[in-house]
Amino acid sequence: MKTVGLPHDEDRGAGRRTGAGSVAAPAPLVTGGEGHTRAAVVQLLLEEGPITATAIGTKLGLTPAGVRRHLDALIESGQARASRSAPWQQKGRGRPAKQYQLTAVGRGRLGHAYDDLAGAAIRQLGEVGGEQAIADFARKRARTIVEGIEPVAEHTPETTTAKADEIAEAFTDAGFAASTRKVGAGVQICQHHCPVAHVAEEFPQLCEAELEAFRDLLGTHVQRLATIANGDCACTTHVPLFVLPITDNASPETAAQPAAVRTNDSGRSAE
Repeated sequence: MKTVGLPHDEDRGAGRRTGAGSVAAPAPLVTGGEGHTRAAVVQLLLEEGPITATAIGTKLGLTPAGVRRHLDALIESGQARASRSAPWQQKGRGRPAKQYQLTAVGRGRLGHAYDDLAGAAIRQLGEVGGEQAIADFARKRARTIVEGIEPVAEHTPETTTAKADEIAEAFTDAGFAASTRKVGAGVQICQHHCPVAHVAEEFPQLCEAELEAFRDLLGTHVQRLATIANGDCACTTHVPLFVLPITDNASPETAAQPAAVRTNDSGRSAE
């Protein structure tokens, strides 16, 4: 697959343990009380940061080791950062205490109402201009993502693969974490993330417009095998590398169908 562009805790009275997070990845998945504690730390950083580890421990009733565990995981994943307190903030003698706050990455991972706002805006667009207005909006959005990419000049396995890579790069830049992989007689464009997945569940025109853009640029029939909006782990689009010649016994639609490709997971192995 070619990718373009995816100590123990000591909470008071809990005694729970969890593994550390990895660099440049989301904060470690935590469950139960551990997850609630991590969420409480994040909320405190959001509302009162910059804030010291001591203050976090006092407000949440955590031991120093427990606080360090959560802060280290958040810093390791890029969601929080530490800085020294300003001299005027220092109480008593000694080195200024470290203060912690969320980074832009950390804020970006918080729940927000953007999806609700986007959904409401598109619904209003539909009320004013009808289904065609929604389709036009979705088409313009998709074309904006691939703006500057020229349609494939000649449909060969090499040029089609290169164009699929180019499309994946554009979608990665737009936040879709896209990649390509060779599968049988075709290549698949895999979008491992969809920044508009929740909105696309209500408005499939967004997905349809992306597929239309793929067809226009690749000059061949493409087929969606899976979508995040439908609950799959990735949006997977199959692109045939060979186009069957049109004969008297085959309609253009039939000739444009991709070669049969079997996947055991309906595109779920794209990750």
